[in-house]
Amino acid sequence: MIKGFDIFGFTIHFYSLCILFGIVVAYIVIRLEGHNQRLDKEYIFNVVFYGLIIGILGARLYYVLFNLDYYLAYPSEIIKIWHGGLAIHGGILTAAIFVYFYSTRVQKTNFFRTTDVLLPGVLIAQAIGRWGNFFNQEAYGIEVSEKLLHKLLIPNFVIKGMYIDGAYHLPTFYIESILCIIGFIIILLVRTRLNNRVGYVTGLYLIWYGIIRFVIELFRTDSLMFLNIKVACIISVIFIILGIILLFYSTYKKNLRYRRTMVWHFHIK
Repeated sequence: MIKGFDIFGFTIHFYSLCILFGIVVAYIVIRLEGHNQRLDKEYIFNVVFYGLIIGILGARLYYVLFNLDYYLAYPSEIIKIWHGGLAIHGGILTAAIFVYFYSTRVQKTNFFRTTDVLLPGVLIAQAIGRWGNFFNQEAYGIEVSEKLLHKLLIPNFVIKGMYIDGAYHLPTFYIESILCIIGFIIILLVRTRLNNRVGYVTGLYLIWYGIIRFVIELFRTDSLMFLNIKVACIISVIFIILGIILLFYSTYKKNLRYRRTMVWHFHIK
């Protein structure tokens, strides 16, 4: 598998290009969503720019901490993110902490209104970024037969890329990428019918990504572990629970505002 190419003496890694392309597409989506929600352009730029930096650092730190023995033995590998090793959950958690404090403490705006704008872009970025795992031949699943991969309608070039160490593997990165795209489309279609239910898109994201990542993680062979439990499964369950709570809370707040409006309208009359 070719992992990159050289230009003017520098090696360009496909892994890095996939992440960069995902960031560009995500920013375009976020700008459009921010415009629709009438959020300030400078505010959106700052949230994305600083959130991205903190998210990447958090994603790397998260991965390193769960592979600490290896990185203590090879400390020079810590900065080599082009070799792979960015944990999405770590990036989401650290970026979310930054966005919370920046939105609520600095800009005095609603945190969930901001995440509703950000997360559709994050989801499509995840779909694109997963292809970096393909070029690095990582984040793949259990051994399977070539026949099964064809039955699953996996493209031939992906099947060939999943022939690793003398066996075919389930391309979990590919399945996750497709499901992220589907989730992105669903969220874009649903959000137009939400009638300003703040936090609803965030809830949908947490539930959707929580479910697909939990299922995908069951088949992966390179999962980060804690006490013999796959960490991503734990985080995914937390995402799903938080997402369900947020959907109910968002609906409750919307209904409460509606009742108050009707009461006020009644008194005016």
